[in-house]
This record gives sequence, C-alpha cells and structure tokens, in this order.
Amino acid sequence: MKRTLFLATLAILLLSGCGPASFRGSVLEDPVDVPDFTLTDQSGQPFRLSDQQGKVVLLFFGYTSCPDVCPTTLGTWRKVHEGLGDDAERVKFVFVTVDPERDTPERLGMHVQAFNPDFVGLTGSPEELAAIYDFFGVIHEKDTSSGSALGYLVSHTATTFILDPEGKWRLRETYGTEAEDFIHDIQQLLD
Repeated sequence: MKRTLFLATLAILLLSGCGPASFRGSVLEDPVDVPDFTLTDQSGQPFRLSDQQGKVVLLFFGYTSCPDVCPTTLGTWRKVHEGLGDDAERVKFVFVTVDPERDTPERLGMHVQAFNPDFVGLTGSPEELAAIYDFFGVIHEKDTSSGSALGYLVSHTATTFILDPEGKWRLRETYGTEAEDFIHDIQQLLD
C-alpha cells in the first residue's frame, strides 16, 4: 500500500512539471497567426516577419520623439536583452513607428541603436503600417493641443506584443512590465 501511494505521489509530482507554461503577461487563449508583413528597417532594407521564424518577436508601436512611454519601454527592453544572455540571439526586438512623417529609417536607426544595436526600427507607407496597426488594434492619434515644441505628440497604444517562434501572437505585456517578467515569459516561449 505504501509503495502504491509513493508511486502515485511521485507520478503527480512528475506530471505537475509537464503542465502548460505559466506566463506573467496577458495570454491569448488561442494563439493568433500573424499575417506576414514587410516594412523598411533602419538601414533601408526590407524586414519580413516571416524571416523571423524560430525567434520570439517583441513588437512595440511608438515614435522617436516620444517623451516618456517609448524610451521607458526601450530601456526595459535593453535590460531584457542583457538578462537573456545568449538566448537574446533567439529574440527579435522590433520598434514600429506610429509617426512615419517624422520617423525616417535613419532617425529610427539612431533612436533604437542608442538603446541596443540589435534592436530593429521599422517604418513603411501609410497603407503598410495601417494594416499592421489594424491587426494588432494599435491606436495612434496626433495630439496638437499639447503645446509641444515638436509641433505634435502622438497618443498611442503602450503594449508590447509577443510572438512565439512559430510566428503566433501569444502574449501582451503592458507598459510598466518589469524586465524580469519579460525574461520569464520569453524563456517560457523559447523552451
């Protein structure tokens, strides 16, 4: 009897480690296939989402003149990149502009590279960008009432969208998520 109880307990303990990953970000119950897209990176080269297969992809929609949310997010991403160590090679950090009028490839390059040379900045035509904004439900709106010396600010969604190595949208990380939580969730997707 003791042997049976021991074996049953051992089986439960072993199987408990085989359950689904426990994420800290918001999980999409059913992972969503993300349609392939091509935008222009900071070097003026095409960036295709389909070329990122096998990597976890972090997508954030912001702009280079952003005074708060965007630099804070990229600063967190820098910590995430460092915290991942060698696993960072299996992750793509992608910053997509919501201000294509001002965010040229060169400007995006200077901006993202100031945080980490591995980060990618993307822009595109209004039509190309609109399709991606619509898919992810990204809100972006010019705010000319701020009195900013820049002429306008852009109110925008402050969420990082995380795609798994198969290109499926799996998670959302809200603004203010700690680097440790990003790292935890990314490692779950890489395992």
